Amino acid sequence: MDKIKERFTILGQKIEAAESRAEAAEAENKKLQQTLLERDQENGSLQHKLSLAEGEVEKYEDQIKELKSASVEGETHKTTGENLARKVQLLEEELDKAEKDLKETTEKLRLVDVKAEDFERRLQSVQQERDQWEQKYEEVSEKLRQSKKELDELVGQMESL
Repeated sequence: MDKIKERFTILGQKIEAAESRAEAAEAENKKLQQTLLERDQENGSLQHKLSLAEGEVEKYEDQIKELKSASVEGETHKTTGENLARKVQLLEEELDKAEKDLKETTEKLRLVDVKAEDFERRLQSVQQERDQWEQKYEEVSEKLRQSKKELDELVGQMESL
């Protein structure tokens, strides 16, 4: 019986040790389950953050596409603007040349107008002189007719004598 008691004591100790190990294992299991639950929650949180980050990445990729498109469009506008600036410069140069030509033409026209006025004055002067000569011619013609008439009368009187 001592052996049985001893055996029971050993078995009791083994049971206590097994219970103690089981309790420790259960505590460890609970701790690990709690850690697993925390990790699952953390994993879920990280997955949520990852999906949000992926959404932001897509949003930023769309923005990058838009910015690239705007950049290309900006380059096109810049090139168009440069072309238009060159055209404006050429048109301004043509305008300057046209204005210079206009000034020259206006000056020439003014000179032509001055000459025309001078010629008109000369023409008027010549016309006045012609009118004076015509008047003198008519006066001389009239005197000639009168002289002829007087001469004819004189010849007629001489013949009658």
